[in-house]
Amino acid sequence: MQTNVMVHLSNIIIPALIFYIIMTGLAQKKNIYQSFTKGAKDGVETVFGILPTLIGLMVAVGVLRASGFLEFLGKFLGRFLGNFPQELVSLFMVKIVSSSAATGLLLDIYKEYGTDSYAGLVASLAVSSTETVFYTMSVYFMAVKVTKTRWTLPGALISTMAGILASILLAKKM
Repeated sequence: MQTNVMVHLSNIIIPALIFYIIMTGLAQKKNIYQSFTKGAKDGVETVFGILPTLIGLMVAVGVLRASGFLEFLGKFLGRFLGNFPQELVSLFMVKIVSSSAATGLLLDIYKEYGTDSYAGLVASLAVSSTETVFYTMSVYFMAVKVTKTRWTLPGALISTMAGILASILLAKKM
């Protein structure tokens, strides 16, 4: 019963929102079509503005993965971390730059260790509780032309470390 309500609500909410926006525009005597095309034009301009940054990030992550550097870094740092799975170190490093590449590594961890293993649990928690810091900063700051990031990067990296540490601690408790 409750599932049916949620399914119907999710099927209705987007058309209802669109209907509400159109009715509000008509009530305020706005040119809805002109506003829509202006918003679409602004969106396309934003996409073209951040496209070089996105391509650069994707290429960099691809090169790091294909070259084996991430595996090397994971093994190197894994020596200091004892029996901690080296794939998790690679996952943590990639997640800071690219969510899609981190998802690929996450699937590799699931295949090797399983989803219910310690590595699988840490990976799941870490991917869902951390942000792609450099991707997010580059996309949003490029879109609004922010040049002085001040404390954004240190704050984002500290919050990412907190998410990783919490993931490790929570997975041990499970």
